[in-house]
Amino acid sequence: MAMSKKRKINSTLHIWPNDYFRTPSLNAKLEGASVDATTAASNTRSNLGNYTQIFTTVIGATGTARAVEQAGGDPQAYQEVKQLTEIMFDVELQLVRADGASIKYSGQAATQGSSPNNGRRFGSLYAFAGTRSGNPTSGTAVLNLAASDSNDTTSTTSTNTPFNGSLANAGLGYFSFSTGQTLQQFSPYLYKQLVTTAEQRFNAKITNMVVPTSMRTHISDMMPTSRSINRFNPADKGDTISTYEGDFNYTYQIDDCWIMDQTGADNTSVLFMNPDVVQWGSLRELGPNNEVYSNADASLDQYIMEGTLIVRNPAGVAVLAGVSSTGATVTAPRPSAQVARYLT
Repeated sequence: MAMSKKRKINSTLHIWPNDYFRTPSLNAKLEGASVDATTAASNTRSNLGNYTQIFTTVIGATGTARAVEQAGGDPQAYQEVKQLTEIMFDVELQLVRADGASIKYSGQAATQGSSPNNGRRFGSLYAFAGTRSGNPTSGTAVLNLAASDSNDTTSTTSTNTPFNGSLANAGLGYFSFSTGQTLQQFSPYLYKQLVTTAEQRFNAKITNMVVPTSMRTHISDMMPTSRSINRFNPADKGDTISTYEGDFNYTYQIDDCWIMDQTGADNTSVLFMNPDVVQWGSLRELGPNNEVYSNADASLDQYIMEGTLIVRNPAGVAVLAGVSSTGATVTAPRPSAQVARYLT
């Protein structure tokens, strides 16, 4: 979230034009050749879209003013400072959640699994990743495009195998990772293969990683084995990869790589991305709900924010799945069928 730019949006379903281009092709026509709808380039274009998600926290405190004074501080103010920071953790968790994004808009409800009364969620970075690298247990399996179309229906199918298809269906987030991978250790073989595949699209410019903190030491140990990674200059970085605390207590950074680890995130996947293509779309800024009032000797304050993830160019987001420090040692790249770019 700290890497992303911010923009104002004005609807619960935000639609935006994508920034990626078609693959170059032979383009030579005869003079006077007829033109029909099948030759219209616009027929192959599609907008992207994502629903907003409402984040909220309720701050409460009890006790008379005298009790507050005797305690030496204002418990309401203390809770406000803590909980307004914590709500940002929730936003970042949704950005990297590896579950099925509940995107169906049925009034104000979601249709995710057996909990139709849960609030809707926006599709995460995994939903918009234009390149994926998987290592399915079968060695050959691929997943067809999940059910998600202009009617905003969503599939609750969850799998770890990469899918075989094209990024379509209005770009609504719907894909997830769960099980079915043979785990491997992080290796230059794997990330170079993934990044090379992703950057075959114009404007990908992969520069950053989003990595679970549980793999922080493992990545630090494995990354120096390859000094030829794109845009890596040992003279600038030194012989070691520095680690330090990031924007929030639970985030760390390796080189220019932003990493995190939470319950609900896919802690066996690494995101490679260009932060310039990621934006936060704000429908409602974080602020108090003035319709909530104090009751008797207790005070209640509700804070609400609403927004969504915008990925301007899915070519700039790639997923390296099936990675673990306890996985098998990698001696060769993955089969090309399991490392695919879904932008054509």
